[in-house]
Amino acid sequence: MLVAKLCGGQSHSISQLTEGSKLTRQAITKHLRVLETAGIVVASVRVAENRFEFDPKAIEGIKEYLDFVSEQWIRRCPG
Repeated sequence: MLVAKLCGGQSHSISQLTEGSKLTRQAITKHLRVLETAGIVVASVRVAENRFEFDPKAIEGIKEYLDFVSEQWIRRCPG
């Protein structure tokens, strides 16, 4: 849910990301910090407000790895 909201190319505040969610601001913040640690989102501060933005580089690396593993399986288990 959070990554989907952030994929639009804009940064969002925690308040914006909480809108329409059953999660609390604290829960959203916790999830964002995990995504930030994984390199999936980047945080910035604007006028005393944390803003989060999607960073596709981390996902691209994961996709490349999964494509490599998939190719290995196809070679070992054809058909």
